This record gives sequence, structure tokens and C-alpha cells, in this order.
Amino acid sequence: MEGDQETNVYTLVARKPSFDLPTACPNCLPAYIYLKLAQLPFELAFNSTFPDSDELPYFESDTYVAYNNEDGGVIEKLKKDGIVNLDSQLQSLSDYLSLKALIVSWLEEALTYEIWVGTEGISTSKIYYSDLPWVISKVLFYKQTYLAKNRLGITKENAEQREKQIYKRASEAYEALSTRLGEQKFLFEDRPSSLDAFLLSHILFIIQALPVSSFKFHQYISQLWVYQVEFSLRTI
Repeated sequence: MEGDQETNVYTLVARKPSFDLPTACPNCLPAYIYLKLAQLPFELAFNSTFPDSDELPYFESDTYVAYNNEDGGVIEKLKKDGIVNLDSQLQSLSDYLSLKALIVSWLEEALTYEIWVGTEGISTSKIYYSDLPWVISKVLFYKQTYLAKNRLGITKENAEQREKQIYKRASEAYEALSTRLGEQKFLFEDRPSSLDAFLLSHILFIIQALPVSSFKFHQYISQLWVYQVEFSLRTI
């Protein structure tokens, strides 16, 4: 399908923008940046009908649809189906899987914790529930918080221990990724990848959507990283 890119009309359907981000959803932003890094022309549309749907974001073109809850997410689905694959020559590299574990596992885990538990959902209203009645938004918030704790394996008995473990892993991931990047534009020299999309969206979301006072990892995001994010986004 890559040969039909110039004739097809592609649309990424995401949650609405906020915090000066094209989409404020931490699950949608990586897909948006991935398509930008791939220089694939697409339209951005918004869907607020089902604010807690795990189908968002989804990518569509004619009869083709890639949902976020299929095949490991939208980006993985686009790669598997041959729509756009930035990682085709990188996945065989020895450090690809280790970097993926740091970003897609440890940092995603930390961000999920901070959004739903660490900050007690301070940003979630603007992302998911601002168009809903207060009572419904509260019900959905408690539901998603419960699901997040389940995914993270958090119970009353191990809550403090899991928090320390999550923050420790994230700190180690930041240090390793900072060393890896150095002054490079992307993780694999000048070649963008899906991992760059996840990392860029992670940093952007922290900077824009989470208050400095409530997020323990702001100290690890050096000014150099901020410049790298801004430079990378200006070039896509």
C-alpha cells in the first residue's frame, strides 16, 4: 500500500487538542508524531463521542481502518499492514528492542501512573471529559483510574513499593536515553523511528500537560532535550 500514498486520503482520528498540543491524548500524540516523522500527508480529525474508548486513535483511508486496540496499537498496525514503516531497517539492530523496552514499557508505565495516580487526574478532564456532565466525568475518571492501577499491578498492599519501582525505572530510562541521544537528532542518528515518536510525544506531554510541581521527572528533562524536541518538530 506504500505505493498508493500519493493517491489515498489518510485521516488520523484522535482526541481533541489542548495544552497547545495538536491532540492532548497521550495515546494519540505518538501516532500523530509518527505520521509527521514519516512525512505521510494526512488529515487530523477529532472524536469526542466515546471519551474513554480504547479504539482511539484510529487511522482510516477508504475502507481501511487501524484501531488503537488492535495488533499492538495504531503504529504497529500501520507497520504490519505496509502503510508506513519507519522501523523496517532498524528492528534487526541489537539495541532496538532494549530501547523499545525503555520507552514503550518503562516510560509509558511511568506516564500512566503519573496521569491517573501521581497527579490524581489533574490533566484528565481537559483530555477526556471536558464535554461531559460533572457526574459522568467523575464516574469515568474513577473507572479509568481503577483500570490503570490494575494494568500497573498496584494494590493497597504494594502501592508504595510499586511507586518507588516505577519512578526508579523511569529515572534509569531517562539517563540511558539521554546518553544515547547525546547531540543526535534521533535515537538512530539521523533516521527517525517509531521509538522517536513515542519519546518525543512523552516529553512533549510532560512539558505541556503536566504541572512542574506535580511531576517528579521534570528534573530529568534537561533543556537540551527540550531543544531537541523543538528542533525535531520544526523539521517534520
